[in-house]
Amino acid sequence: MKYVSTRGWVSRPEFCDILLGGLAPDGGLYLPESVPTVRRDELDAWRHLSYDGLAFEILSKFITDIPADDLRDICARTYTADIYRHVRTGDDPGRIAPLHWLEPGKLGLLAISNGPTLAFKDMAMQLLGNLFEYVLEKRGETINILGATSGDTGSAAEYAMRGKSRVKVFMLSPHGKMSAFQRAQMYSLADGNIFNIAITGMFDDAQDIVKAVSNDAAFKAQHCIGAVNSINWARIAAQVIYYFHGYFAATSDNVQKVAFSVPTGNFGNIFAGYIARCMGLPIVRLILATNENNVLDEFFRTGVYRPRSASETHVTSSPSMDISKASNFERYIFDFVGRNPAMVTKLWKDLDAGGAFDLSSTPFFARLPESVFVSGKSTHADRLNMIQDVYEHYGLMIDPHTADGMEVGKHYASRLPVDVPLLVLETAQAAKFADTIREALGVDPEIPASLQGLEALPQRVEVMPPDVSAVKAFIAARA
Repeated sequence: MKYVSTRGWVSRPEFCDILLGGLAPDGGLYLPESVPTVRRDELDAWRHLSYDGLAFEILSKFITDIPADDLRDICARTYTADIYRHVRTGDDPGRIAPLHWLEPGKLGLLAISNGPTLAFKDMAMQLLGNLFEYVLEKRGETINILGATSGDTGSAAEYAMRGKSRVKVFMLSPHGKMSAFQRAQMYSLADGNIFNIAITGMFDDAQDIVKAVSNDAAFKAQHCIGAVNSINWARIAAQVIYYFHGYFAATSDNVQKVAFSVPTGNFGNIFAGYIARCMGLPIVRLILATNENNVLDEFFRTGVYRPRSASETHVTSSPSMDISKASNFERYIFDFVGRNPAMVTKLWKDLDAGGAFDLSSTPFFARLPESVFVSGKSTHADRLNMIQDVYEHYGLMIDPHTADGMEVGKHYASRLPVDVPLLVLETAQAAKFADTIREALGVDPEIPASLQGLEALPQRVEVMPPDVSAVKAFIAARA
């Protein structure tokens, strides 16, 4: 399997090279040269596989430069009940991502947040940690990972990479914008290979710094800079797995199609669903749910993509989605305009020059109603009401991001065919957002025993302005 850049870089590397490289040299994002397809007989054969067995089958279509036995071992070590142990009371502890039916056969919650940091990012990041370790050991190399987080990616990356001898992690986060629990998960880690930098701005400021550093070819090469944000294709490939898993959990011989509602800010989580559908998974709808930062919803309604400035970005009660520049959207637009790298390059130059592009009058947008995507936004009041509603009617406590997904998903549920179940992706556990849960329900969320007292631990973090040169100097002194 070869990979191409959304902006047309001439080289066609294999998986292990793009795993370590992050952005392409031309600033584009990597995608498979062609999306592998899954035959109906393969789909039937995969239905009863364990999660790690399913992961191997899917990943082996994207990763052809790691021997099959080694890849199978990596999957088996990644997806274990011991790692994904934070299941709800009464759940089968052997289930990596259990499906909770709220309305049997109609509405379900796919629990993909049972990992060490209680967020769906663990599903991909734990795999990345093992892939990095494997490839670096084989090559005798080291890497300095530079990432940005709006709340969950950072802790998931740090927990996956902590203690790994060939890896250092430099994670940027927006100062004071995450929940107390999210900050504690990251800043309390004492491992010598973990460095936290709080940027006095929004997530997009941190993300812009990561891209600027990654686009400095000389600095990147000198300091072996890699990426774990969803600009890294391996993250997307790993997230494809739980769409297949959810489909198998929700369907039978009599029910052959499914819809997903996905809370998303950076477009990576839902883009993985799009790739799953391109592979042949029978997904009827991908329902894109945003919070008040509705840049993506605006595009799917109007054809205009207008990223917001930091001053225009809302600080909300679903902070992991407080994003106004969706990195993975470039991958989708690449497909949307017929895999035309010259057009993608021009569109992103337009973004840099004027802050927006408009595809509403193009034949591409005219075909959008035929696509799988629909979208909507959810507000703070919607989140509180949905958290209350799910708790009162179904006895489950959901986090505010999942509430966004439930709110927008329910809006579209009545438009689905009667035999198509809707699965909402549970992107985090309620324990991470105690303030909002208390506001909605008047009670504290249950915190897993292994994570109790986290917020009282000493924290290590460097507060810095959104300055690329300052971040480079910090990395250079410690790499």
